[in-house]
Amino acid sequence: MKIYTRAGDTGETSLLDGTRARKDDARVDAYGDVDELSAWLGLARTSLLAPELADDITHLQRDLFAVGAQLADPADTLAPRVTKAVIGNDDVTRLEQLIDRLDAELPPLHRFTLAGGSSAGAALHVARTVCRRAERRMVALTPPVDGVLLRYVNRLSDLLFVLARAVNRRAGVAEIEW
Repeated sequence: MKIYTRAGDTGETSLLDGTRARKDDARVDAYGDVDELSAWLGLARTSLLAPELADDITHLQRDLFAVGAQLADPADTLAPRVTKAVIGNDDVTRLEQLIDRLDAELPPLHRFTLAGGSSAGAALHVARTVCRRAERRMVALTPPVDGVLLRYVNRLSDLLFVLARAVNRRAGVAEIEW
């Protein structure tokens, strides 16, 4: 398989159902933001001083491939054939459980905190903001995306905030309050 296909040279790309979409289409923007989010998570994973969280981040990246696949498949042709490309309510529950587990080791928040900290913590804060952008793009799509995808991405941004705090705490980096 060649890396280049020349199929996108005119400013269009193929969705998973075979239809063509402009590269500035809202749907392509949405799954592009999800792809960017996954890249930021990859950067955070390689910067971790707490390697016990690497598997959790890898799992999130795999989930994001599924989110991107579902966004690139408005006709819902992929899900019946490829189960790993489906995000479900169990995935949302898994995120909530991870939030609860990590939050239990953190001091309570009394003020807003500034993004930053360790390299991994800062990358996770950037990932959180990209996640929020992806969520905004997803909300604007027509036809609407599956509600479970919106719940997943909404919960993921919460997780990324808690994950950044946990990573920074484990690295011994104090949060800067606003």
